[in-house]
Amino acid sequence: MFSPSSLLSFSSLNVLLVLVLFFYGGHSSSSSSSVPTKIGKGYRLIFAEETTDGGFIGHLQVKQKNSIYGSDIPILQLYVKHETEDRLRVHITDAEKQRWEVPYNLLPREQPPALKQTIGRSRKNPITVSEIAGSELIFSYTADPFSFAVKRKSNGQTLFNSSSYGSDSFGEMVFKDQYLEISTQLPKDASLYGLGENTQPHGIKLYPNDPYTLYTTDVSAINLNTDLYGSHPVYMDLRNVGGEPFAHAVLLLNSNGMDVFYRGNSLTYKVIGGVFDFYFFSGPSPLGVVDQYTSFIGRPAPMPYWSLGFHQCRWGYHNLSVVEDVVENYRKAEIPLDVIWNDDDHMDGHKDFTLNPVNYPRPKLLAFLDKIHSRGMKYIVIIDPGIGVNSSYGVYQRGLANDVFIKYDGEPYLAQVWPGAVNFPDFLNPKTVAWWGDEIRRFHELVPVDGLWIDMNEASNFCSGKCKIPKGKQCPSGTGPGWICCLDCKNITKTRWDNPPYKINASGLQVPIGFKTIATSAVHYNGVLEYDAHSIYGFSQSVATHKALQGLEGKRPFILSRSTYVGSGRYAAHWTGDNKGTWEDLKYSITTVLNFGIFGVPMVGADICGFYPAPTEELCNRWIEVGAFYPFSRDHANYYSPRQELYQWKTVAKSAQNALGLRYKLLPYLYTLNYMAHTSGAPIARPLFFSFPAYKECYGLSTQFLLGSSLMVSPVLEQGKHRLKHSSRPVLGTNTILPMQQGGMISKEARMTPFTLIVTFPAGASEAQAKGNLYLDNDELPEMKLGSGYSTYVDLYATVKEGSVKIWSEVQEGKFALEQGWKIEKVTVLGLGGSVGTSGLEINGSPVAPGGSDIELSSAEQMHLQDDDEDGQGKKKSLMVEISGMNLYVGKNFDISMTMGTQG
Repeated sequence: MFSPSSLLSFSSLNVLLVLVLFFYGGHSSSSSSSVPTKIGKGYRLIFAEETTDGGFIGHLQVKQKNSIYGSDIPILQLYVKHETEDRLRVHITDAEKQRWEVPYNLLPREQPPALKQTIGRSRKNPITVSEIAGSELIFSYTADPFSFAVKRKSNGQTLFNSSSYGSDSFGEMVFKDQYLEISTQLPKDASLYGLGENTQPHGIKLYPNDPYTLYTTDVSAINLNTDLYGSHPVYMDLRNVGGEPFAHAVLLLNSNGMDVFYRGNSLTYKVIGGVFDFYFFSGPSPLGVVDQYTSFIGRPAPMPYWSLGFHQCRWGYHNLSVVEDVVENYRKAEIPLDVIWNDDDHMDGHKDFTLNPVNYPRPKLLAFLDKIHSRGMKYIVIIDPGIGVNSSYGVYQRGLANDVFIKYDGEPYLAQVWPGAVNFPDFLNPKTVAWWGDEIRRFHELVPVDGLWIDMNEASNFCSGKCKIPKGKQCPSGTGPGWICCLDCKNITKTRWDNPPYKINASGLQVPIGFKTIATSAVHYNGVLEYDAHSIYGFSQSVATHKALQGLEGKRPFILSRSTYVGSGRYAAHWTGDNKGTWEDLKYSITTVLNFGIFGVPMVGADICGFYPAPTEELCNRWIEVGAFYPFSRDHANYYSPRQELYQWKTVAKSAQNALGLRYKLLPYLYTLNYMAHTSGAPIARPLFFSFPAYKECYGLSTQFLLGSSLMVSPVLEQGKHRLKHSSRPVLGTNTILPMQQGGMISKEARMTPFTLIVTFPAGASEAQAKGNLYLDNDELPEMKLGSGYSTYVDLYATVKEGSVKIWSEVQEGKFALEQGWKIEKVTVLGLGGSVGTSGLEINGSPVAPGGSDIELSSAEQMHLQDDDEDGQGKKKSLMVEISGMNLYVGKNFDISMTMGTQG
């Protein structure tokens, strides 16, 4: 949905199948701390010992107290443990008093040892060594002043080093109640990625001296280098050492607001609360890093098959007949469409879990849903966390009765969002989770929606401070913009939570951290302060919503959340928020999508054609050519923008037919990537360096991207351009077998069409091999796994050697695919040399005679452009061979062999 701060903006290559999209013919602000202030002399290690769980525990004593940003915590507890072969944890907290940490029930993980009741007593197992080695990583420390380093065991490479010795860019570790600071040295050639969510104008690589502030905020994505809707305090570090790539990741598991200063040769965290809870993931490949990271934070959620289809939404579908027309117009235009969405237009007075009785009468809506459900289409609506304060509103009354709202001075905290005055549910409270689930159940009985869109959950508030409902005036008035604050409010600056000593660069302007959100001195369940829990609000709502949806009918949930945190991908998909219909925003979208794959949220996309104000026809052409290959593909527009459904222009409709037509043929591949994401964390959309980590030219590339390891998307991103010069030409990679189907207007139909396998070899290679895979299941089931009797997995293999081509499969759990009747009708082999012999084809051991069956063998010459040669001089020839008319069951092993002739 539109957010107030959007307008109130502060101010083969056959190695890969390359999608070159030609279907259509035709603010960085500087760091707020450029001169680092060194605070204090740090800490000294006063004792250390082994723990019973194989870890290491010690106490740190402050060396010299000072009052900058508050008093130092005098004694800290240090806990270090190699939790797995490839994961190291370093946890530092107050040794005498429990501090806020991300709740262990919300993000499950090992508990560190309980705090010691006495400090400095004699120890049974004193540590005398200064380093502790695990399988892949080595932890070492210096006692005075205390610093620590993490090294890679295989080559001794230093991955993290908090020592300030010899550095003029940072000082020693600082640990105060509301200010924590720690830094690491970095080699200048390290390429860093992550630290989101923000819109990065320089592309996917972190850019020295750009600000990276982490604090969930309702600020539109058009604002560059600004903390946006999510907080992901993790970065991946990729280094090339003598031509060999090594990647690792560092997570600071802390939900408090923070500034991260990256200066090229160092990185400094400045955090306004919580603890230091570092996790180091050894990699060494980018895919290995994300596998290890999601193994810890939670694997990405399995997505239903239909969610990989195309989605259409708009804020401003004023009544049901408009929605019906949109669906019908997509059919007439022959543009695929799986899901139709409603922003808050369906609601009664913007209130969650309601229907507008005039514009969306329930009997007519149910009839419409019966109609689209019978085709296989789905329907999703928005819900915001703010619950309207209204004595006749059952959702509010039940919430009040169950005491589910965040409190201020003992009363539900009052804010304003779309319905007017609202209270915010406290999703850290088990009673709230149960109440929320019951409200979703009630709403589902009213309207059988197929998923939920949770928006405004940073949480967004149109007012700031402590507010009350004004007497003698209506709020909101019903006229003018709904995001103007109409409550009677006063600023809250009396507490150190509302006015902390260190000011993070909130919203890019260092606004108060309670600005346009919940007051940070408001209180959650068990006395938890909003100050600490702010950035996990959307995450906690995702967990509660996922639990509710899964409990409805036992089906696989689909949730789209605007605000995210570490672990959100386990429950929800994400879109990049309120973007603009500009060429710049089109480019930025690729970087944000790729970042979220690294964050463990692979189901991600941007509003196609831009959310507002209005895209040009040319831009919308180019945007659907990119957006058709976002993992989550949705056109969404603002209430105040002109209509931009893909059928509004003839040229855009044609581009959509082509691009989405290809997407729908690729659905089995995308769904298999969804399975791989769920089992290994592997991003669906990923940067090129994931497949080519040794190729340095890929490290900053943000204008092309990979889908899995088999498809490269190379879009046109500039106005007036009709040709594309590849900004990258990888020369090595994994040859692939790509499973495709015949497409369709709805994924349910497309899913039942015959399969084609595309086998790619390097052009003219005399010896090569290719691999692929295919996962199929009953996508209604919550679990996405083998062994249930409702899924099938197929490994695909191909080789070419000495003029012989072999293609075969190895099937696991074939029963499900056989029951569905899925068949392979065609195999296309690319990149062959020579010509096909006339009698050299065998299928499952039986020779296929020319003209003796329905099976046909055909071939065609391919031309390959080398080295961006535009005059044709660098072209290389190879052969494409197609076998069609087959009838091979996907659920059974098959083998195909061809003998190649030579071309004289």
